[in-house]
Parts: sequence; structure tokens; C-alpha cells
Amino acid sequence: MRISVIGCGHLGIPHAAAMAELGHEVIGVDVDQAKVDQLNAGHCPIFEIGLPELLAQHTASGRLRFTTSIREAADFAELHFIGVGTPIDADGRSYNTGQVFGAIRQLAPHLDRPCTIVGKSTVTVGTTRQVTELAQRLAPAGERVDVVWNPEFLREGLAVEDTLRPDRLIAGVTTPEGEKAIRAVYAPILDAGIPLFVTDPQTAELAKGAANTFLGLKISYINAVADMCQAAGGDIAEIVEILGIDPRIGSGGMRPGIGYGGGCLPKDIRAFTASARQLGADRAATLLRAAEEINESRTDVALALITRVLGDYPLEGARVTVWGAAFKPGTNDVRESPALGLAQALQQAGATVTIHDPQAVATALIRNPEFDYTDDLPASLDGADLVVLATEWPEYGEANPQALVDRPANALLVDCRTTLDPTRWRAVGWTVHQLGRPGK
Repeated sequence: MRISVIGCGHLGIPHAAAMAELGHEVIGVDVDQAKVDQLNAGHCPIFEIGLPELLAQHTASGRLRFTTSIREAADFAELHFIGVGTPIDADGRSYNTGQVFGAIRQLAPHLDRPCTIVGKSTVTVGTTRQVTELAQRLAPAGERVDVVWNPEFLREGLAVEDTLRPDRLIAGVTTPEGEKAIRAVYAPILDAGIPLFVTDPQTAELAKGAANTFLGLKISYINAVADMCQAAGGDIAEIVEILGIDPRIGSGGMRPGIGYGGGCLPKDIRAFTASARQLGADRAATLLRAAEEINESRTDVALALITRVLGDYPLEGARVTVWGAAFKPGTNDVRESPALGLAQALQQAGATVTIHDPQAVATALIRNPEFDYTDDLPASLDGADLVVLATEWPEYGEANPQALVDRPANALLVDCRTTLDPTRWRAVGWTVHQLGRPGK
């Protein structure tokens, strides 16, 4: 098929490259000419595992190209993916869908033949109906323009993998033509046995929020239990193992730490909580808000542990190395990063902070230029009084603790992601503390 992807960010670029990988002819649309030029040259402005190679391969073959002209995309494609951003609104609770409706207003007047618009962006329930009304009113093709909502369930860092080999696909449709278009564009994925759930649009819209919110609930729940372990002297790692063996629960998403961040979970949970209130489901909203409050408290919990670990040594004047700037491993995205939030709290307490990250130094430097940065792991420890692991990059777990032990003044490490094997690090002289686990 000939398709367009409107919006080239953390969602649109991986989606466009993956659609080219499936054999489609793809044109990506973005308003940023510099980004378009960069993409057409085969250079990726974001980090995602496997994405640079895929982008370079398909821009070179001619199967994938990018433009700032939405008219060019309308003339070219028979199916249009909408992958623009839906950041949290000024009220701090609901989605700002201005970019979605802006994209429709620009695209629809050029749609003079039957086609399908497929929404990928995360939106409030009821948006598909509004988009459909607007698109069919503005398009010369009128009701021959179908709108389908096809929410993404991408994990940043694994966006290519999750697009090409997803757990499931959801399509909120209103016409047989819309369903037919979805089955055609995803044919190779469906042929591989991936399930497709064909629903009404409102079910598809709610499903995305429900999925992300449930993950946020799991993260907040295990962090709450980790706090109980820390107070009682219990071991959260053993509790996760005990809970995870129950098939009704599972251990996925139950790694205690400093909370969730990024461009999806925080805003999706806020918006889903707001939707619950708008729909009159007040008890649901209370439950969801409790999960948010636990997540919002994680920086204070980590700071309390760090202060306790230091004992009589004050944070004020301390030199602290923070391992991690990205909100999670596998990406250079630092939006609402718990790691940077903790770094800011440490600095406000009087510490001098140096940050190491394998991929996100450049993006973090733009957002938080007040910190010192390095992409050299051993050098990050020079003169450090304390090391704080704040993003669970595998590089930290795979590091050689023996080689690093002589770099900081006292080899004191607080693992705020419970990701290291403390026995291995303690065996060569490190003092390791983890959230919700007995410290040694």
C-alpha cells in the first residue's frame, strides 16, 4: 500500500520505518524542515534499538521518504496514519489534542478520493467521533473518508520490535471499509498470528488508557510495598519473586524504583484518571489518583534513603554521580525522567551532581544544562562521594565492579532501580543499598 505517517517523533519515525519494512511505500510528514532533511539523509534524530539501521535501509531504497508537504502526502497515499503528539493539557489532567485536529484540518481538504485515516495518537474517549465529523465535513470525498482508531502500545527503546511484532493490534472501526484497510496494512503481522481486536472506537480509545494505567498501578503498588519493606527490614526482591510466580499476577512491571516517567505513562494515567471523573466513576478515579501520588513521592523516598545511607556525612557539598538520565533504558527520551528529577532534588539539597548515561547525555543537556555530564562510565566516578543508579541501563549491571571500585572515594552506591546483583558488587568492596532491600 501507499501510506503516509503524519507526525515524525518518537511514535511516527519508528512507525514509518516499520511500515516500509513491511513492504509499503511510505511518506512521512513533519513541520520541521531540518528534521525532514535529516531523516531523508537516513539519519535518525532519536535513539531506538534497530531504528537507525532500518531508517537508513529504507530511505536508501526509496521505499521511505519524508516531506513537510501534507498535500504531497494526500496525493500520494491511500491510508494516512496520524502519529502527532498529544501532550498533557494546561489543566495537567487531560490530553491536548490540538495537533490531532490540526493535522486533520490540514489533511482533509486535500482528500478527494476514498481513503482511510488511522489514528495512532493516544486520545480521550470520544475523539474518533469528533475527528470523523471534522474530516468528512472538510474532505471533498466526504463520507468516503473512513476514520479508524488504532492505538499504539509501544515500549520506548523497543518501538521497532513492538511495531513489527506486537502483542496485539486494536482497531476501533465504524465501517467494513475501515476494517478492510486495517487488515490490508497489517497483513504481514496478522499472517504471523498476531491477534487483531476489532472494536468500536470508544473501546479502542479506552483500551490504551486502561493498559498504561494498569502498568502504572503495578509500578506504584510494588513501590508502596517496597516502602513497607524498607520500614520493616524486609526484602522486596523476594516478595516480587513470590508474587510473580502467581499466574494471575506475574512479575512484569514489578521492579521497585523511583517511578515511571517518559512521554506516555504519566500523561496517560493523568488523562485516564480525568476521564474516570468525567464519566462519573469517582471510585475508579480515587484509586488511579492514589497510584499517581505514590509515583510522585518516589523522589522523596529515594532522597530519604540516600540521606540515611550517608549518615553523618551531609548531602550539602557532596559530589554525587547519577547513573542514568533517560526515563528508561533503550531510549534517549528524558521527558519526565525520574532520574533527572532525583538529580534535581540532590542538587537542591546542596550536592554537586555529575550524570552519566549511555545514550541520553545530549538530550538531557538540552533540558537540564545545570548538571555536569559524561558518557565515560569510569570517568563518571572520579572524585565521587556517592553513586546513585537512577536508570536501569544494562551497561550498569554488566559493568565490572572490581575495575570501578577504586574510582569513588568510598565505593558507596545507592541502587534506586533494584537492578544490580548486590552480592557481586559487595564482594569487591562496594557498599550497596537498594530501595526496599536490607542494606549492607
